[in-house]
Amino acid sequence: MSSKEQINKLTVPDNFGDSHESDVWSIFKIMGEFVEGYDKLFKIGPCVSIFGSARMDEGDAYYDMAQQTAKKVTERGFGIITGGGPGVMEAANKGAKEGGGKSVGLGITLPHEQGLNAYVDNDYIINFHYFFARKVMFVKYAQGFIVFPGGFGTLDEFFEAMTLIQTKKVNPFPIVLIGTDYWSGLVDWITDTMLANGTISEEDIDLFHLTDDKEEAVEIICDFYQKHTLSPNF
Repeated sequence: MSSKEQINKLTVPDNFGDSHESDVWSIFKIMGEFVEGYDKLFKIGPCVSIFGSARMDEGDAYYDMAQQTAKKVTERGFGIITGGGPGVMEAANKGAKEGGGKSVGLGITLPHEQGLNAYVDNDYIINFHYFFARKVMFVKYAQGFIVFPGGFGTLDEFFEAMTLIQTKKVNPFPIVLIGTDYWSGLVDWITDTMLANGTISEEDIDLFHLTDDKEEAVEIICDFYQKHTLSPNF
């Protein structure tokens, strides 16, 4: 039997629409997550979102760099927003505490979750069920992204931000990748494949910066706001 014939034989199960009521009510749950996020973060002031792997422990070079970077960012007047988990997120929240800045944790309900790290301010703990609602909060109240080595979730946030800026759905803000050894393969592919095939424009390459220097990462963000106004991104 051909694939087309198989598709034509598919039938809709009798119980396919049984979840309609729960789907409708989930709208209110989604609204609740947005309301809580907006309510808690509305007056938080300028922040930088820091992303990276949850699988890095204290003593790892990138864990330590994330901690130091976050501390320097908060010493320049910014708060820190992370996913509130372990690894790079924990390091960044810890650095925020050390720098005397606000330390935000946007948690997510996951199987076998480890909970929020101990360095998130109690006033800025928000737990989400929906990734998409959580991602809105990362972008709306952050005046910059600093992205350390990480997995699919880190890449998701990085490309989400670049897409929103590219399509002018949000105000431009600086995005910094830290870790040339880790990110150079991706950056080369963006340049040698995407740009070479015309799927992005030359100016899209300027949407992010790559460095190994935590001082440079902080200066990129601070220098940007010598020329731009600090405000929510949309």
